Amino acid sequence: MKALRNILLLTFCLFPWFSFLQVTSGNNKTFEIAKNLEIFVEVYKNLNNHYVDDLDPATIMNVGLDAIMKSLDPYTRFYSESEIESYRFQTEGKYDGIGARIAKIEDAVTVLETYEGGPAVAAGLRAGDQIVTIDGISLLNKSNEEVKDVLLGTGGAEVVLGVKRYGDSEVQSIPVKKGEVNVKNVPYSGMIDDEYGYIALSTFTEQAGSNVRGALLELINNNKGLKGLIFDLRGNGGGYLREAVEVSNVFLPKGQLIASTKGKVLEEQKSYKTMKDAVSEELPVIVLIDGNSASASEIVSGSLQDYDRAVLLGERTYGKGLVQITKNLPYNNRMKLTTSKYYIPSGRCIQSVEYDADGEPIVIADSLRTTFKTSNGRVVLDGGGVKPDVELSSDINPEILQHLRQKYLIFNYANEYYLHHPEIGNVEEFEYEDYQDWLKFIESKGFNYQSKAQSALDELKNNVSDYKKFEKEIKAISNQLAKEKESSLEEHQQVIQQEIGKEIASRYYLQKGKILYALRHDPQITKAIEVMKDQKRYNEILAKGN
Repeated sequence: MKALRNILLLTFCLFPWFSFLQVTSGNNKTFEIAKNLEIFVEVYKNLNNHYVDDLDPATIMNVGLDAIMKSLDPYTRFYSESEIESYRFQTEGKYDGIGARIAKIEDAVTVLETYEGGPAVAAGLRAGDQIVTIDGISLLNKSNEEVKDVLLGTGGAEVVLGVKRYGDSEVQSIPVKKGEVNVKNVPYSGMIDDEYGYIALSTFTEQAGSNVRGALLELINNNKGLKGLIFDLRGNGGGYLREAVEVSNVFLPKGQLIASTKGKVLEEQKSYKTMKDAVSEELPVIVLIDGNSASASEIVSGSLQDYDRAVLLGERTYGKGLVQITKNLPYNNRMKLTTSKYYIPSGRCIQSVEYDADGEPIVIADSLRTTFKTSNGRVVLDGGGVKPDVELSSDINPEILQHLRQKYLIFNYANEYYLHHPEIGNVEEFEYEDYQDWLKFIESKGFNYQSKAQSALDELKNNVSDYKKFEKEIKAISNQLAKEKESSLEEHQQVIQQEIGKEIASRYYLQKGKILYALRHDPQITKAIEVMKDQKRYNEILAKGN
């Protein structure tokens, strides 16, 4: 403790000088920076010397740093040394570990899915397995983060997992050798039918551009009757800006401006153009987007819209027009910070200007957005994301489904199904249709939930002082909500049944099985093919001047 105090005292003495040297002499904020750093160190020193309990320096500092980052925007953040593997996964699509996604389910560390080609698959781990020990040490009362810290990093090291299979009380010892796990950013590409191809891009990590280029070339070379492509960016939260340019270049010719960035530092004001020939400038393309398509996804979809190169179908995108860079910090820490805004070819920026308390963008009304024009003169809007040319909401996330996911009921039902069905045959032909069996399963689990509307009504009852005056009306609303809740499993049967089928298919064929099952039951895919088959309509959408 004495050594720590000495370090803090030394830091207290030197910090203002360091900060002074690291800013330009012309910066009029120099004194304010030095003054507030001095105050910060003095507060920290007093906490360490006088606070009633012992403090962990790293924990206290991380809390302070996180608070600073959160006060700026949802994307500027600090990565401690223990979070570096998670950072690598987000930016590079790879990390050192066992290749499994885990979560706490009823206090048990449970494998949610394993990644194809990873150590976990090689060792025989599967979804539903409960990890009860690591190298003989019980995981009881261990947090999810503590478990992840052990399972991540140090490629080549071996851990012995004590695993309890779903439906089995016996604990098996399974050795797993950690290694580099590379999660594919193109999880699937192939033909949907004899005429139309499909490519899914899940993230803009390294090689995204070359992987999309390679996938499209393979589709063209192997399918002479290829008449169009569905390019799926739904749920793609973005990644590297350079990969967004490379992906755009698959469909757009050499020399086209894709994005320009503007920030307060001169070095951050750049323009990004395509550098290669396109794979195809003529093949009809429909890009699928939704509210979780963000950042690099919006650069690609927005650029293809601005050049009238593709029809966008689905829902308005997220609205992230900010660019981040990463900086290495001492002791293997890093930070990601926003340095500029990006603008797509028409000149528009799709950044949402405000965020709610959860960091989610606030939707901007079209009437408040500035208009721009595409190459063919179509009107497009800035701010609040990219609006699709063909709007089609897919009822993929009703409230009932959210509750079923939170309770892991579909996950556990798929484990139960796998336990009693050794195989499902060809995934391209598999159909899940036993909805009555599913209803019996959730009934046996005592499934119940409170809707957001019911929660709001309960809150109103608790906060209204003269509640008795409105008792009759509130009771009528409550009864109506109860009826709606009872019928929600029937009303949303199609989307729930699809989710069950996807989860079951993943037990036998991993991520590929989930995608293949989803493709055959996806209304947006059906609509995309319908639009491409109607060549006149497809061309009119892109050619319409305003």
